[in-house]
Amino acid sequence: MKNIQNKWIRGAIPALLLHCSIGTVYCWSIFSQEIADYIGFSKGATEWAFSFAIFFLGMSAAFMGNIVEKNIHKSSLIATITFASGMAGTGFFIWYGGNHPGSILSLIGIYVCYGFIMGIGLGTGYLSPVKTLMLWFKDKKGLATGLAVAGFGAAKAIASPIMQSLLNNLGEGGIFKMFYILAAVYFVMMFIGHLLLAKPADWHEPQTKAAGEGILATLKREPLTSYIGIWLMFYLNITCGLALISQEKMIVKCIGLASSVGIISTISAVFNAGGRLGFSAWADKMKDRNTIYKMIFILSIVFTAAVMFTGGIKNGDGNILLIILVLALIFVVNAGYGGGFSNVPTLLSDHYGMGSISAIHGITLSAWAFAGLTGNQMASAIVNHTGSFIEVHGVKVNPVGYQNVLYVTLALYIVSLCLSLFLVRPTKK
Repeated sequence: MKNIQNKWIRGAIPALLLHCSIGTVYCWSIFSQEIADYIGFSKGATEWAFSFAIFFLGMSAAFMGNIVEKNIHKSSLIATITFASGMAGTGFFIWYGGNHPGSILSLIGIYVCYGFIMGIGLGTGYLSPVKTLMLWFKDKKGLATGLAVAGFGAAKAIASPIMQSLLNNLGEGGIFKMFYILAAVYFVMMFIGHLLLAKPADWHEPQTKAAGEGILATLKREPLTSYIGIWLMFYLNITCGLALISQEKMIVKCIGLASSVGIISTISAVFNAGGRLGFSAWADKMKDRNTIYKMIFILSIVFTAAVMFTGGIKNGDGNILLIILVLALIFVVNAGYGGGFSNVPTLLSDHYGMGSISAIHGITLSAWAFAGLTGNQMASAIVNHTGSFIEVHGVKVNPVGYQNVLYVTLALYIVSLCLSLFLVRPTKK
């Protein structure tokens, strides 16, 4: 296998195997209520498992970027073991909670396994193939990274119906049995990806850096404000995306489409994946890759403002034009959310080169960690403390609360656009 030198076998396929596996973290909403009911806790209590998973994804990427830089085989193996064992451990503590309802040990065990252990697998697994792909696809780095992270975004659309089928057909205790099955399946997928993943034979890592030639020195090649701008606009784009995506299901019900929630969720996941691939491939043709972020923010501002000023969420039920407008907002935000992820590593490589890109990308993913703790919670706080819940077609929703989320996200998108325009230094690829 060492002699195989093919960009698809050594780069693209293993990247998809890794990212399609770890991307299933976004399937949490499919089974979160079932977990809560089975172990005897509120849905709000179990939701923290997902927040912890995203937080530790970002933090593990930040702290383990150097390991990825030095040895992608070690990092991809760490990702395989931690992600699969974290998923299996989650299944065990769900089983334990089912036999001991209300046990705090069960809840803490799920936090540790799904949040911390799987989080390590998420961060290292996310980083491991990215630099490798950019090395294999030197002239189309955006397309390459878009292909990988599109797998991360598409994982929800692919896995959701499979998970739902397992839950429906595994009988009593199906929720913990599903985790055992998925742990085995994803271990095999990720292990194959780990075995295949390799950098091009003609790439030689830079020699060990002397003192004063670390990450900080690399970042100082350009005004530090440029990196701060990249980090902040990445953070704000994720925060806004998560704020809307976390309320997506209820917004869809609010406009009278409760029976179509599953279909719309799948379509939004396709837009999420399509944005990762489309925006990054488009950016390959631009002189300054930061231009793509300006376009993402402008589109997000236009559609958010349109729904906000028309009261699309409050007034959408029965109004076909407003329904279309709200759905367009959901799809645009999902696409921009995905596109923000796929363009960050290539934007960083344009600014700072390929030598330390895994480590720099890892540090930048810390923005994802903090956004994971703020986006969902910010939206939930607004919905729970503004407006009031009313019944729409038999479903309790808060139209005013969902509308108010848009006021905050619109302001943050405007700040993001200003950062992209005035703080991030233009560069030519």
